[in-house]
Amino acid sequence: MVNPVNNRRKGLMLDKHSIYPPLSLAVIAALTPGHWDVEIHDENFEPFKFQEADLVGFTSLTATINRCYEIAKEYRKNKIPTVIGGIHASMLPQEAGQYIDAVVIGEAKEIWSKVIHDVEHSRLEKYYRAKLPSMVNTPSPRIDLYHPGYEFGSVQTTRGCPMTCEFCSVHTFNGSKYRLRPVDQSINDFAALPHERVYIVDDNFVGYSKKARNHAVDFFKGIVERGAQKNWAGSASMNIADDEEVLEWAAKSGCKLVFLGIESELIDQLEQANKYVNIKIGVDKYRQVYDMIHKYEINVMGAFIYGLDNDTPETIYNRTSYILDADIDIMQATILTPLPGTHLYNRFKENNQLLYTNYPEDWERYNYIEVVFKPQKMSADEFQQSAYENWERLYDLQNLKKKFLKTLKITKNPTTAVWAFSSNLHMHNSVFEDEQNLLDLQKIFPQLLDKIE
Repeated sequence: MVNPVNNRRKGLMLDKHSIYPPLSLAVIAALTPGHWDVEIHDENFEPFKFQEADLVGFTSLTATINRCYEIAKEYRKNKIPTVIGGIHASMLPQEAGQYIDAVVIGEAKEIWSKVIHDVEHSRLEKYYRAKLPSMVNTPSPRIDLYHPGYEFGSVQTTRGCPMTCEFCSVHTFNGSKYRLRPVDQSINDFAALPHERVYIVDDNFVGYSKKARNHAVDFFKGIVERGAQKNWAGSASMNIADDEEVLEWAAKSGCKLVFLGIESELIDQLEQANKYVNIKIGVDKYRQVYDMIHKYEINVMGAFIYGLDNDTPETIYNRTSYILDADIDIMQATILTPLPGTHLYNRFKENNQLLYTNYPEDWERYNYIEVVFKPQKMSADEFQQSAYENWERLYDLQNLKKKFLKTLKITKNPTTAVWAFSSNLHMHNSVFEDEQNLLDLQKIFPQLLDKIE
């Protein structure tokens, strides 16, 4: 099994301190019959080299799909079967089918045994369409197959999302129904990880219903009762601030960071993007959300988008100013990217706004740091220049120091502040790939810690 890397823009994928292991491949490995020997080759650590195999499997995001096709070509030349799954192949199975022998559309849990059976009997089909499975009895991942260089472990407790944000394909791939993994299974996987830091890869670990909320609390309580606390991070919606019990138990179980999809401080842009949860809360109450999370000594990681409808260089500048001024500890701002399977991609395609459509080659440009569409109120070149100028503002050394000290003052928790500072360093590295600057920033970090006293 191969975990590929985009050779055009490696960025964060080469930052060994920030990446987390390929959980989907480890689960597929666990689903594979025991008489098969399974190996995960991970390009996060070294380029893939041809190895003899009976079957080669791939998973891929849009930005890494070309690398999958490149590697698969070598195996197909040698008559070795290849199979691909994941979100890109599921959104564009006919494209993937041109370069890979078999395409699994959707989540592979219920269909993988048939794929293996067909390989063993030399009758591999072109397409396998999977139904959305229950998360009950999802096997524990084969974490023994991970590269030992990962500093983060990963766990998944839920799948699916009922929201329909225009730029997101989660509800298309994982479904709009919120599916919950049994709490005891998730706790076992969390406790089994050898890593001291963990990322819960759910798109929203709290969800939007009482059942989902109770599931999250039971998971956190179970970690505490097991004595299995680790420092962890995860994604949630702004509604997490409505429930202090969730935050209390999240903090007790080790939560140090909550990723929030804030996207914009402008209501009209939230409406265009179908960001209904944020609209309901109201941009004027964002600060109350940050304050509530900070109350439990947890970092706020704010994710914003440059290039939403009606954006201009001025509004992008103002968004950066908002991020810098707000009580946001970890700053992420990416370029709006129309990925296949999203309503955004379909809209831009219908309106002839896509700049790069020489597929599959151009998919590697769809990496959140390159402009791939025609904006409404500025040229693409103006937009790209504006993005780089604002990234330089966000990750300026003085601003990172200010953010660190502000987080420390608000949360009064050195560990939380260290997480924020470290994360901001790696966000800088993901955009600029400036290894030397990252090392320079790390050198001055002890000086910042001295100010704790």
